[in-house]
Amino acid sequence: MSVNDQIDPQISLATPGDYFVLMKPRVMRLVVFTALVGMLLAPGAIDPVLGFIAIACIALGAGASGALNMWYDADIDAIMSRTVNRPIPSGAIVPGQALNFGMVMSVISVMTLGLLVNWTAGALLAFTIFFYAVVYTMWLKRSTPQNIVIGGAAGAFPPMLGWACATGTLTLEGLALFAIIFIWTPPHFWALALWKMRDYDDAHVPMMPNAVGEKSTRNQMLAYSVLLAPLSSVPYFMGFSGALVGALSGVLGTVFLWLTYKVWQNQGRDEKLTAEKRLFAYSIFYLFAVFALLLIDAVTFRVSGTYLLANLVVM
Repeated sequence: MSVNDQIDPQISLATPGDYFVLMKPRVMRLVVFTALVGMLLAPGAIDPVLGFIAIACIALGAGASGALNMWYDADIDAIMSRTVNRPIPSGAIVPGQALNFGMVMSVISVMTLGLLVNWTAGALLAFTIFFYAVVYTMWLKRSTPQNIVIGGAAGAFPPMLGWACATGTLTLEGLALFAIIFIWTPPHFWALALWKMRDYDDAHVPMMPNAVGEKSTRNQMLAYSVLLAPLSSVPYFMGFSGALVGALSGVLGTVFLWLTYKVWQNQGRDEKLTAEKRLFAYSIFYLFAVFALLLIDAVTFRVSGTYLLANLVVM
């Protein structure tokens, strides 16, 4: 009998790195970043220790969502080329362990945030985990081409979470930050879906290009981008960012719209999908840049007591 024959197939040899990958670190970084921006933009000041605890809990909750998503989607991940090497389909982690890992982290993150920071934030974090793991992953993703439209709300909650951590309330300002990510998500993800159509076909996932066709998808991407361009500057018009930030965010949104227009114009003429790949790459930069500008404004406000960029004249 060989050594391998003696290994229980239900016992994984996962490393800490495998569990870290299970938490979807790229998504987690975006969640933490946008939540931090929401926290710093909120009026008043949160105790630094509580702020650190809040961000740690949000990161843990995001990781829990990622683990639960990978547990449920292991069958799909094993088919798609971009996910086949994830910890469960690669055999590094046993599905049951991923489920337990995600559930334990969910409970710890929600309870800690609620008990030590405030229960408005704790309840919103619990709802976010539930929405991503159950509403999106278990229901919408496999049942409707609107999966990423409705399910995108899960990725848009973090700045509202950060705001709630600082204030204990949900406000229109937090909702405005939510709206930017919510409207950004469909064109961002559909650019990838156009690029990876065969993968979604093979996995029988009804993404918009596969379910309703490329032309309709491109039309909808353009419509969402038309909304996103002016929405990028809403924080300035609502009075919680400076004029320069509002102008630069508007420019970023306009570039996003132009690149989406190029995708709309393509209509299959470029088999290499260059426009789609360019939009997908830029969309990641766009979201980071808009929230980075808001973060700079928030930090300068904390330091100087006024928006450093608020009164600059935009030529």
